[in-house]
Amino acid sequence: MKIAFYEMEDWENSILKERITDGDITFSEAPLTLDSQDIAEIELLSIFIYSELNSDLLQKMPKLKMIATRSTGYDHIDIEYCKEKGIIICNVPEYGTQTVAEHTFALLLALSRKIVPSVERTQRNDFSLDNLMGFDLYKKTIGVIGAGNIGKAVIKIANGFGMDVLVYSRSRKMELAQELGFMYVDFEHLLKQSDILTFHTPLTDETKHMLNMENISLLKKGSVILNTSRGGIIETEALLTALDSGQVSAAGIDVLEEECHIKEERQLLTKEFLKECDIKTQLLNHVLLTRENVIVTPHNGFNSKEALERILHVTADNINYFLKQKPQNVV
Repeated sequence: MKIAFYEMEDWENSILKERITDGDITFSEAPLTLDSQDIAEIELLSIFIYSELNSDLLQKMPKLKMIATRSTGYDHIDIEYCKEKGIIICNVPEYGTQTVAEHTFALLLALSRKIVPSVERTQRNDFSLDNLMGFDLYKKTIGVIGAGNIGKAVIKIANGFGMDVLVYSRSRKMELAQELGFMYVDFEHLLKQSDILTFHTPLTDETKHMLNMENISLLKKGSVILNTSRGGIIETEALLTALDSGQVSAAGIDVLEEECHIKEERQLLTKEFLKECDIKTQLLNHVLLTRENVIVTPHNGFNSKEALERILHVTADNINYFLKQKPQNVV
């Protein structure tokens, strides 16, 4: 079986070679295009999001039986053509659940214990404790927006800190609320009652500027905001206004409203993305970076060794199960 991987990095190749023992495997750093060589014999194909598999390109691979995209989304693949030709498409449904949840609490703990100014001060040989008083998470109310995989992981961590958990979600699963010990509330109630607000919902037309100039005044005085989902969910002007007034005492941000369009977090590590978008420049120009009570990380919440390896492990499993005629994660 001819298996071809595109958009690969060197460190990824060895992991896949260990986990896929059948087939003739080739690796390419470049995306797959009409100009790619020797593609007519490919039977199993693995790509990332920069390989646009339209019908013109797919027709060049008459032996193709399966596509293993190393992404959650699959809008870079002509689904209808694949259905017509009987080509199975498998994806990676999720890979950074625990990673992003842990990063959320890394931001929160950095804010609650003033880790950044503490480290900066001691590096200057200043060991005074002036203005370094933090606050406990125990018995604080955390409002979680979105109870998907990441939201659930955040709730479990919050339980470990002895926090009270409120959740706003489009769908309500009462058995989940009972299992994890949280309460569903409406969005307005969440804003009013939460000491800490954390966002774990996709960016859609409905969620864009979910927190905005009109409703941010409902927040509890001195509340803390965390966002590790998508920058556009929070209106930047509203957040700045609330920080100025003290309505919000601190914010931990891994995503900015001005970021380039991001479909998959994994693309942030690719050379193709760096050609399109210079996040460093955008971060340097961002007004939130000047705030002492704001921590900004460069959309790094997904970026753990385990999460990135999980993409490869799931992809390898998708291929191996297909070879056993038991395909999984079929889209």
